[in-house]
Amino acid sequence: MTRTSSESAERLASLTSWDADWSGLRVVVAGIGVSGFAAADTLIELGASVVVVDAATSERAHAQAETLRIVGAEDVLLGPDAVERLPKVDGAWPELVVTSPGWRPDQAMLAEAARRDIAVWGDVELAWRVRTRRGRKTADWLTITGTNGKTTTVGMAESMLLAAGLKAVAVGNVGKPILDAIREPVEYDAFAVELSSFQLHWANSLSPVASVVLNVAEDHVDWHGSYESYLADKARVYANTQKACIYNAEQIETERMVEDADVVEGCRAVGFTTQTPAVSMLGVVDGLLVDRAFIEERRDHAAELGAITDIGPVAPRHMVANALAAAALVRAYGVEPAAIKRGLQSYMPGDHRIQKVAEAAGVTWVNDSKATNPHAASASLASFGSVVWIAGGLSKGVAYDQLVAEHARRLKAVVLIGADSSELAEALARHAPSVPVLPVPARETGENGGAIAGDEVMAQAVALAAERAADGDTVLMAPAAASMDQFDSYAHRGSAFMAAVREHLSKHG
Repeated sequence: MTRTSSESAERLASLTSWDADWSGLRVVVAGIGVSGFAAADTLIELGASVVVVDAATSERAHAQAETLRIVGAEDVLLGPDAVERLPKVDGAWPELVVTSPGWRPDQAMLAEAARRDIAVWGDVELAWRVRTRRGRKTADWLTITGTNGKTTTVGMAESMLLAAGLKAVAVGNVGKPILDAIREPVEYDAFAVELSSFQLHWANSLSPVASVVLNVAEDHVDWHGSYESYLADKARVYANTQKACIYNAEQIETERMVEDADVVEGCRAVGFTTQTPAVSMLGVVDGLLVDRAFIEERRDHAAELGAITDIGPVAPRHMVANALAAAALVRAYGVEPAAIKRGLQSYMPGDHRIQKVAEAAGVTWVNDSKATNPHAASASLASFGSVVWIAGGLSKGVAYDQLVAEHARRLKAVVLIGADSSELAEALARHAPSVPVLPVPARETGENGGAIAGDEVMAQAVALAAERAADGDTVLMAPAAASMDQFDSYAHRGSAFMAAVREHLSKHG
């Protein structure tokens, strides 16, 4: 039976649990990557009629497609032509499109869905709607977004929840799809959910226990169309929050987001600061992390949550801010101070974020491949003195003038990677004209010259940096740009840097 658009809309509105009637719902899933595969697999299990599309033609994509066909997908369409138009499902237009987060709203197939007034959800929206299941515990959500620091903060929050004896897991943009966690045979108490601006754009129904925007800076302007649109999507994390909207007291934009948010009655605004906190804030006093928000006597007392030294031997200001944000989230959930201290002490930072690779001849080599925008790179540069900076890549439409002007005094030399880092080069020429800039050619010279592979790019970058670095310097790979022009991912870029450093030092001592 083909339902009318109003009937389909009414049915979609009723799909608010795993046990709702999903059978026969016509769905197109856009994307066959990690989140797209999880969405398609979940919908098939729920009984929906699913067609999956993706532009990919890789061996992995074909293997994923075959798996989905085996478990019951109506069809899987691969290749560039597959994503140019909206496919039908069971001979009729789909009632729903579930998109992977990286797909832009103006992508041809999603734009056609909008013209046909077909609902588009992200995998996070789908996960929220199926989170409750008869006979199973429903996990509470603590949601985290921001331009930088999301993965660190979600990891810290997970560690604190676990230290409190709760069954908890970090999910979302951090790596494990939320849908996979929901389907696991584990009755979780809470999810620490990392959300990108892309995921928030496609999410409408979330109602977390507590939420936070860590910070905002110009990023992903190419995807959102403007910085204002990017901020608007980030602010969606606060919608319908139940207990605490947590904001960065040192960045007014996040406080304004909370002021404008439509939240559950009784929800509080709680700030965090790396300075002395006011009432209803978390902050720092004499090297201690303290809480003046979640205690009854907060007007003239503070609860000690731990020490800055609990974060690690090196705790840059932005790491302290991340720890305070994570602490505020879990305090809103009811976690006691002692568990926060234990959680910080047991937290193990992930790779590629201000990660010391080696120290030789007085030179420290640091991998910060996760610094994919100027804001992240600025926090990284601020952690060191004299720096030989390896930077460049896909700019994502952002500007570099403020970054270079702020840190020009600490730059000893800059090694430029990236297929086209002209915007960063121009900013360096304007604001750091005396700093040597050493470009790594994006293409080989010669009659048949082609693009240089990412690993070779990094080997050349490390060699150039080594020529300029001396005792007391830090060679910092913090690109302030995305990686996909020369590498598979920021992780590939970081791994290539670490391998190149170790190879160089093994040869040259």
